Formats: sequence, structure tokens, C-alpha cells
Amino acid sequence: MEAVSVVDYHTAGEPFRIVTSVEIPGSSVADRRVTAQSSEAIDAVRRLLVNEPRGHADMYGGFVVPGDDDGADFGVVFWHKDGYSTACGHGTIALAMWAVETGLVEPGEVVIDVPSGRVTARVSSGGVAFRNVPSYVLSRGVPVATARGEVRADISYGGAFYASVPASSVGLSVTPESYADLIAIGREIKWALDPVAVHPTDPRLSGLYGTILYDDLGDLADGPHQRNLAVFADGEADRSPCGSGTSARLALLHDEGRLGPGQTLRHDSIVGTTFLGRVVELTPAGIVTEVTGSAYRTGTATFTLDPRDPLGTGFTLR
Repeated sequence: MEAVSVVDYHTAGEPFRIVTSVEIPGSSVADRRVTAQSSEAIDAVRRLLVNEPRGHADMYGGFVVPGDDDGADFGVVFWHKDGYSTACGHGTIALAMWAVETGLVEPGEVVIDVPSGRVTARVSSGGVAFRNVPSYVLSRGVPVATARGEVRADISYGGAFYASVPASSVGLSVTPESYADLIAIGREIKWALDPVAVHPTDPRLSGLYGTILYDDLGDLADGPHQRNLAVFADGEADRSPCGSGTSARLALLHDEGRLGPGQTLRHDSIVGTTFLGRVVELTPAGIVTEVTGSAYRTGTATFTLDPRDPLGTGFTLR
């Protein structure tokens, strides 16, 4: 395997590893995601970058690819330790900042094609505000049996499907002290409800991506205040408030009448970082959300694979 150079960012504490040197065939970003999933050569690069000793069980990143047409500045195939995701809000924020800071895109609006569709991001001194694909509620009050008793989950879409469950309903709160227990129950709920999350038009977007365990912290002057941990893929924990998950939460809050016109959700993470989310448009496909956060460059690296290394592309140990 040739050496792979990366640029690393973090968005509200969640890592994002940017790779520009991997070519993935396909007529669209959604098709390129499918190609990456089935290509041993491409997936070997993902495993090299996400696995230990070069990564870790909660590493995240993306392959920068061409957009679907000239209307996009570029596209991205997102990846994590277990494969490839359909959407990633924190990654979108990091990519927009990277594109402006490297001069790839002029300051202002950045248009990015992701597997779930086209998103836009506005970079300013106050951070990055990205507008997601339409978000909507799929189902409410879905019963699921867990090791902590039966709970009811609300399933919504924000570029990926999430099951939202109050942390208090499983006897927990979203704090670092409960981290291991939150991951365990989030993983359990995700796999139990995975078959329920069926996309109405594109089966490539089906499947429950993660569980959002949240604390409701009441209301501020301009809207709700919540704290969450999104447990996605197979037990990966988002250190940020989760961008696509914030969109999914906004769909539920809007549906409940909890988030009205002009109001903002203050969405905190388990490490105390914050995204701000609001509804900017109503469409037949769902609400268009805007999520604002900040991303910072953390470093660059060139990774290699020594052919003599018995660990190969690495391992995952949680």
C-alpha cells in the first residue's frame, strides 16, 4: 500500500480525518459509497486510517471525491471503524472549514455532495453553519426490550436514521461517568431497531445509524436546551453533539411543537461542547435544518504500512 497523507480536524471534540488521494469509481457520491464498501483495496485504506495503532475505535473521517455535478464544490464518502455512513454533520463542518482554509473554496458558501444528498455550509468568523438534507419523523414510541427494561424510542431522519431515547428512561444521564453504560444501551437499542428504519425511496439509506440518548435541560430564552450522546455504528460514541443527529432531534422537537419559528436548540455534547440548531424551511420532504458549530485543524500526517508488519492494517480494541 502506498503512503496515505491526511489532514486532521476536530469538530466540537469529534475527530475528522480528511483524505484526498483515494479515487473511488462511481457516477454519484452515493454510488461511490457502495463501491468503497465492496472494494478490498479502498476499504484497506479506511482500515489503515481508522484502526489502531494509527487510529482508534472512535476515529472518523472521509474520502474527498468529485461532486455529483458542477453545482458542488466536491463530494465526500464518510467512514468510521465499522464502515461507511450516509451523512455526517460534524464532518461537513470540518470539511467546509478545511476547504476555505486551504483555498480550495472561496470564503462563503461551500457546497458538498454526501451520500444522502447535497448540503451547503457557510463559513464565517462565528464558525460553520450547514444546511442539511430534509429531516423528518419516521415513527414515535417504538417499543424496544433492553437489558434495562422496555423503553420507547422515537425514530427520525437527519441524513441518517436515529432512535432518540431519554437517558433517564434507562436510569442514566449524559455524563462522562455513565459513558460505558450509555454506549452499551445505545448499541443494544440500535441493533434492535435497525430493521425498522426503512428509507421511503432509497434503500441505500435504510438502517438505523445510531441511538441518541439525551437529557432534557429545559428551555432557555430562545429555545430548548438538551445534552446528548449519539452512539452510532457498532458502539462508536460521538464526542460532539452530532450534526446529523441534531437535525434528527430538530425534526422531533418541531413535530412536538417544542421548537417554533425563530427558536434555537442548544445541543450540548457529553464533553461540554455545543451545536446550535434551528429550522429554516418547511418542505414536502421534511424540515430543512441549519446546524452551527466550529472545527479546528489538529495536524497532518503521512501513514505507511510496512509489508513486514504482522498487524497489517491494524486492529480495534475498546
